Amino acid sequence: MEKIQYEIDKEDENVRLDVYLAKMLEGKSRSHIQEIIQNGNAFVNGKVKKSNYKLKYKDNLLLQVPQNVELDLKPEDIKLDILYEDKDIIVINKPQGMVVHPAPGNYTGTLVNALLFHCKDLSGINGVNRPGIVHRIDKDTAGVLVVAKNDFAHNALAEQLKNHSMTRVYNAIVEGVLKKEEDTLDFPLGRHPVDRIKISVLKTGRNAVTHYKVLERFKANTFIECRLETGRTHQIRVHMAHIGHPLVGDPVYGYKKQRFNLSGQLLHAKKLGFIHPTKGEYMEFESDMPDYFKKIYFLLKNEGCSNGIKGHIVR
Repeated sequence: MEKIQYEIDKEDENVRLDVYLAKMLEGKSRSHIQEIIQNGNAFVNGKVKKSNYKLKYKDNLLLQVPQNVELDLKPEDIKLDILYEDKDIIVINKPQGMVVHPAPGNYTGTLVNALLFHCKDLSGINGVNRPGIVHRIDKDTAGVLVVAKNDFAHNALAEQLKNHSMTRVYNAIVEGVLKKEEDTLDFPLGRHPVDRIKISVLKTGRNAVTHYKVLERFKANTFIECRLETGRTHQIRVHMAHIGHPLVGDPVYGYKKQRFNLSGQLLHAKKLGFIHPTKGEYMEFESDMPDYFKKIYFLLKNEGCSNGIKGHIVR
């Protein structure tokens, strides 16, 4: 069994248990979720609940999910770009192309496989398949993320994610020239009703807020900074596509005909800041823009700008 815990947000109050889990458990069918609940594997405040139970604000939901595939996670000697490490946490600069944790189709070569080789202990809150994983970034997004080495650190970091106090700053290059210098994109997101691989803007989706500002304008593209208030799956990619400015290189939400031969979207998790779980000090980490990102940035810059902000330094 994989044990997953949730604390119900205000926005999900009065939502049925099965509807809530359908949103949270990406990739699992409604029938599978119903089966999990019917088998007595959904506990709210320590008591087994049925599918039609309406959640209350701050309810503690514990879900026991049977593993369809029992993964034999093996440590792998994969080089890690470690920005910081102590007994509680490890901060990694993840490269593009690396999956964060094992899942169907990606059982080896993941960040978790590398962490199991490097670390003696990782938190177990997210189950045996995702040890230590507090948050994720997409396979084709490079940049900073933090991993918890014990359950105390995991809970402390997860609480910061939940109350939106963790600093998460991304850089991206989008299609088209953005007119506004900055804006807040407040569009709820949920699983696409037809294409289950995609996330889309839905009235019934979960609250999702992205703050962006223009760093530099090019002839037909814009270099931007995005600050996440929430952290939904594909949030920046979907929000920018929704306003007509998808990320360059995005194979799912971007232009069908891409100008550049890229392995994925030009999105970089530039900065991550949080309060250390045991030291109580605010810590902030940055990673340099990857070479493949820099290459496109300078190519676009040399083509000319559209009222761009001058003198921006790219590291």
